[in-house]
Amino acid sequence: MIILFDLDGTLIDSTEAILESFHNSFDVHGYPHADDEDIKALIGHPLDVMYRELGVDEEKVAAFVDTYKEHYRKISTQKTILLENAREAIEEASKIATLGIVTTKTGKYSQVLMEHFGVMDKFDVLIGREDVINPKPHAEPILKALEQLDSDAKDIWMIGDTSMDLISAKNAGIKAIGLLSGYDSKETLEQYSDIILCDSLEAISYLRSIKNSHY
Repeated sequence: MIILFDLDGTLIDSTEAILESFHNSFDVHGYPHADDEDIKALIGHPLDVMYRELGVDEEKVAAFVDTYKEHYRKISTQKTILLENAREAIEEASKIATLGIVTTKTGKYSQVLMEHFGVMDKFDVLIGREDVINPKPHAEPILKALEQLDSDAKDIWMIGDTSMDLISAKNAGIKAIGLLSGYDSKETLEQYSDIILCDSLEAISYLRSIKNSHY
């Protein structure tokens, strides 16, 4: 079995770091601040997409992204937490499957975060935004992770909290579990998966029961 995890809203909560980094970029560039709720509604999308959706002119997007990343790098470990039950979920998942991370966050910052939490050693691959041309909901991030795992596993799952995770899984031809621990509503997630659970640990308990039933 292979289990791929999203990060934000699935294993970690970096909302504070994300919001602070956005507001810092608005300050630096003298741009009107977006509402926190509008920013949070876009979490999971690539940064460039988020800034465009928040009204930043196309020619300025790259500069905003650079400013965001510079600030986020400084504060991410201090202002990010593992979600409740996430550490236990990772530990339990590592006993039944090969694990990977597929995120729209910058991969190098994601690795620093997971090393900070002491869990990076449980994952065999981490695919971030800079590793792909087409981010989620495209299939490319998942397919790239599976290539690196070089596995013949037939039972492959994506666990995520947004529709983009679930659509990416469908596009890649793998199964998916939607979580209510993050940013999309149950109603939204139910459009893309029949399996909607509370958090990552509940998802792993579900997958363990499936694995056990095969024996």
